[in-house]
Amino acid sequence: METVQSIKQRFEIIGNDPKLNRAIEKAIQVAPTDISVLVVGESGVGKESIPKIIHSLSHRKHGKYIAVNCGAIPEGTIDSELFGHEKGSFTGATSTREGYFEVASGGTIFLDEVGELPLTTQVRLLRILENGEFLKVGSSQVQKTDVRIVAATNVNLFDAIEKGKFREDLYYRLSTVDITLPPLRDRKDDIHLLFRKFAADFAHKYKMPAIKLDDYAVQLLQKFRWSGNIRQLRNVAEQISVLETNRDITSATLQSYLPSEASNLPSVIKDEKSKNDFSTEREILYKVLFDMKSDLNDLKKLTLELMQNGGAKVQETNSNLIKKIYGANEEDSEIDYEEEPRIGISTAQNNENNYLEQEDNYQFAETIEEEEILKLEQREIEMIKKSLEKNKGKRKAAADELGISERTLYRKIKQFDL
Repeated sequence: METVQSIKQRFEIIGNDPKLNRAIEKAIQVAPTDISVLVVGESGVGKESIPKIIHSLSHRKHGKYIAVNCGAIPEGTIDSELFGHEKGSFTGATSTREGYFEVASGGTIFLDEVGELPLTTQVRLLRILENGEFLKVGSSQVQKTDVRIVAATNVNLFDAIEKGKFREDLYYRLSTVDITLPPLRDRKDDIHLLFRKFAADFAHKYKMPAIKLDDYAVQLLQKFRWSGNIRQLRNVAEQISVLETNRDITSATLQSYLPSEASNLPSVIKDEKSKNDFSTEREILYKVLFDMKSDLNDLKKLTLELMQNGGAKVQETNSNLIKKIYGANEEDSEIDYEEEPRIGISTAQNNENNYLEQEDNYQFAETIEEEEILKLEQREIEMIKKSLEKNKGKRKAAADELGISERTLYRKIKQFDL
């Protein structure tokens, strides 16, 4: 049986982190079986190495190995790419085409970014996992395939399941075994090893001496967050190798090649602080709006009492309510009402005046309510605009910040024509 060290040498995996070693151990253990595997980790951590290890150590190693980036295939053509299509099944289908699952039968297929699959495609994939059956696009004939599936994702599939973007039954079918690769920031002792390996590779590629970091530069290298993980580290090493004439790299030189997010504190803390501030403002605004709605309901109640029972009686029994609405002292909040009809005015005329006055009061309350609704909409529009501007038009980030679903945000954008 292969050892972790031999696998590292064979697939050029650099590092001695315990979490990395555990991930390789699990890959070695599951390789001889046909169970499906889900590889989890951030973008750039090297998830593509795990399915290669699994395939090379399995009884399928002489079969085909196909890697598919699900996020790079347009939604309209992904079913055709994965499952194939019949001639004439859609515009442009001039001939019958075999899909990846048909071509890879007897081998292994690696579905990278599986969380990006459309829901309709997820249903087809679930059927393959359950009984190995699939239908070509435009065909009614069921076909069989014998393929081992290894999937990978850099998104939280539990969140996607809650939002209705990923099927829960498919998740449990794919994740018979989970293999998690740690981010580079959690492998601090491996960062310099990887940098030296990249520096040596680029020195050989560009036929020049390898760059070397001084002690302070090494410390800076290990403190940096590396949000792009190994891919970002490799790019920085290549930039310095090509652009720097002095092959001894100081911390100041290294700093000039690192993005501005470099600091002793991870940038995620700043983002979290910003979200907390916005959340606090939102809570205050919601409280103000709730109080305004309560006052509006009290005003409508008072208006209705005036219409039904007359002025003086309502003023006497609702004095506290009047104070609350108008915010004045007892003397200032008194309202003069005439209890008896004026001398010389008939009762019928007085009733008509009372009716018109009541109707005006009711229309006044309706106008206030419409104005408040308009204000609420304007504030909602302002909050959405500010959040979209802050997140540079990214709807998902704006929705998370506003505390609503991305679908609700899209509906609001369409409703307010933003």
